[in-house]
Amino acid sequence: MKQPDNFVRDKRSPIPLSESVSRVMRKNKSKNTQPELLLRKELWKNGIRGYRLHSKKLPGKPDIAFISKKIAIFVNGCFWHRCPHCQYKLPKTNRDFWKDKFERNIARDLKANDQLKEMKWKVITIWECELKNKEKLELTVQKIKDHIT
Repeated sequence: MKQPDNFVRDKRSPIPLSESVSRVMRKNKSKNTQPELLLRKELWKNGIRGYRLHSKKLPGKPDIAFISKKIAIFVNGCFWHRCPHCQYKLPKTNRDFWKDKFERNIARDLKANDQLKEMKWKVITIWECELKNKEKLELTVQKIKDHIT
């Protein structure tokens, strides 16, 4: 079956089979995602400030970084970073592409974590699913508070 050539392609995903899939994929963001915004809102509400966002000077560009405390926080989407709790299945189409993509994502995350740890940084990974539940969100905020104080 010939792939449609009128759909937007940014080299990070296979050519979609339909316009609706293309539209959904285009809306995926790499920063300032809903989970990130939710966490930052809760941090702010709890008086936790003084962090930097997506610092290009740090390996992996952590979503939130407390520079003076050497704490890097990554807010990982469960699907894209392969959450160990959610255990999403591979998409049914283009399975080889997605398998390779997810393996590269995981390897990139591990490399960034290792580099930060070599620099004596504390790395905290927060999964999207941990922010969906009010109690888990509060525990996550408390965990961050405990590390920065």
